[in-house]
Amino acid sequence: MSNLQKEIDAYKEAFVGKVPVELREIMLNATKELEDVNISKDALKVGEVMKSFTLPNALGENINLSDVLSKNDFVVVNFYRGVWCPYCNLELKALQSIVPQLSQLNTALIAVSPQTADASLSTKEKNELSFEVLSDEKNKIAKELGLVFVLAEALKPIYAKFGIDIQGLNQDDSFELPMPATFVLNKKAEVIFAFVDEDYTKRMEPKTILDIIAQNK
Repeated sequence: MSNLQKEIDAYKEAFVGKVPVELREIMLNATKELEDVNISKDALKVGEVMKSFTLPNALGENINLSDVLSKNDFVVVNFYRGVWCPYCNLELKALQSIVPQLSQLNTALIAVSPQTADASLSTKEKNELSFEVLSDEKNKIAKELGLVFVLAEALKPIYAKFGIDIQGLNQDDSFELPMPATFVLNKKAEVIFAFVDEDYTKRMEPKTILDIIAQNK
């Protein structure tokens, strides 16, 4: 099983060596501003019910949450920023590593981003994902769940410098993105565990997901 935090720490260490300190400071300050506002306080919480939604997968086929729940005891719904986000890719690969264990627990895994279906397909192929990767156009579902923020103006030229085309990948010029979030739902769509963080470098450890589901079987 993947140790996600160890992989994130290794990436961050390499990142520090490649990116000028002034750019890193701007990025850190943007995250701190989100944390200071505490935007995660409005996100869906444990004990609340996630409303059903229907979103297209990487092949353009509509996937309905209620349908997925009807065939499984639990569903893990993960929100990520996009294929351009290295932390998201590390997380998605780590989630893929627990798919066999999730299957044994009769649990489905769904990942959601504001990317187009084509970009979702790229995400799926790049990370060799066997689970559904859905496109939440204009962050409609993410907004309902209290996850969305607007990318800081100071970050836009930095992202452009890195070759990140959020507008193109999302076909949307709002620069709205979801916070990293993972929800574990029971068969009634009740949230039995929620991870939401303003800091895009922080993610939920896959083993924790397995432990939570096992405890609620």
